[in-house]
Amino acid sequence: MSSVFSRAAWRCVVVAAALTVSAVGAVAEERTDYRTQAPLTLSGEGPWYRLEVPMALRLAAHFGDLRDLRVFNAEGEAQAYALTLGSAEQSETSTATAVKWFPLYSAVDAPAGAPSVRVERTTTGTIVQVGPEAVTSTDKQQVLRGWLLDASALDAPLNKLSLDWTAEQDGFQRFSIEASDDLQTWTRWDDGQIARLAFADERLEQRDTTLPGQRARYLRLLWLAPQKAPVLVSAELFSTSQSSVPAPLSWSDALPTTQVKDGEYSLDLPVPLPLELLRVELAQANTLAPVSVSTRRDSKEKWQPLARGLLYRLPENGKDVVHDELQLPGQWVQHLRLQVDPRGGGLGKGAPTVKVGLRATQLVFLARGTPPYVLALGNANGKANALPLTTLIPGYDDKRLAKLGVARAGEPLAVAATAATTAPASSVDWQRYGLWAVLLVGVALLVGMALSLLRAQKS
Repeated sequence: MSSVFSRAAWRCVVVAAALTVSAVGAVAEERTDYRTQAPLTLSGEGPWYRLEVPMALRLAAHFGDLRDLRVFNAEGEAQAYALTLGSAEQSETSTATAVKWFPLYSAVDAPAGAPSVRVERTTTGTIVQVGPEAVTSTDKQQVLRGWLLDASALDAPLNKLSLDWTAEQDGFQRFSIEASDDLQTWTRWDDGQIARLAFADERLEQRDTTLPGQRARYLRLLWLAPQKAPVLVSAELFSTSQSSVPAPLSWSDALPTTQVKDGEYSLDLPVPLPLELLRVELAQANTLAPVSVSTRRDSKEKWQPLARGLLYRLPENGKDVVHDELQLPGQWVQHLRLQVDPRGGGLGKGAPTVKVGLRATQLVFLARGTPPYVLALGNANGKANALPLTTLIPGYDDKRLAKLGVARAGEPLAVAATAATTAPASSVDWQRYGLWAVLLVGVALLVGMALSLLRAQKS
């Protein structure tokens, strides 16, 4: 009997906890909670789509870190999404270059090793002749032991060697590969192997050898098996060059500044942003302006230096040469002050417009339900809801991002203000507190029932 009462008491506690969790989860977000909404147009293959968040939408958010960003479908359901910063892209380009080759000889019965070589070069370093020492009447018969390749024209890591040759018979051929920059000191890289096999009408060739991806001006190939080298028909070296595309930037439209006094201008952004560039309008020709930029959190604090530089718009060879950008450190700022050194002549009459730039943010979302989809921002009670990209897309890798479908944002539309969109983040959410009060009263009643059951069990 006591076990029955005990189980009943525990059921009451479990039910109370379940009601609490389910009631809290029932406070669902609605599309009308967001003051700015932009329709999305989808193209490409889904169900995942990516979008570079436009700067106009970033400035319309209630929080600079986009914690109040959501994507809704036609049913008003919030979609799963992730946010990722744009990054610099690395690319590799492989280039095949035909190179010159020069024969290396040694005596027929000479021990295995590098043959003696005489090298003549022009002042540009180009090889003119490579061959054995002068043959005398006492010299023995010479045999072709290998080849010297001139890679001095390549200023990039060498990744692959491709040879074509003629030989008395087919088969496998193995050779050593050594590298040098001065033809005096040689470094052993590895052994290479080429092959040419034929049977009936079938033919098999292996012409390529992998190199370690290092730079070298000269390569020496010495045949090991057989020790007599074949006659080369062609030699190509594959070099790899790397290039980097800077991380994409998102720019604002021209923003007006306020002239505080001569040579001093202020700019207040709607939200703090991690700015990396500031572009200042230079309306007049022949402008030279040493400037400094400072920031502060609010009007009660002192200005802190952020960046300084020289802006100019000057003539050169009949054209204007313009330098109108200042590099910023990427820290979160909202209030900016631009000061111009009057010794340069200033920026002219009126307050200039400026543009701010920061690293672009990519939005990736999983499209579910019925289109059209809407990007919504501007909720004072917004909470971070983004998933890690590796969770949103199982098996994700960096190359996959570029293959996702593309979403494009239309013109942002302002919606009717509600309590959620207009209330400051620090205001009291009475609806939520009232719900919690009701829940706590219910939990207290259920706990009281459980305690009464336990007392009845003891009596």
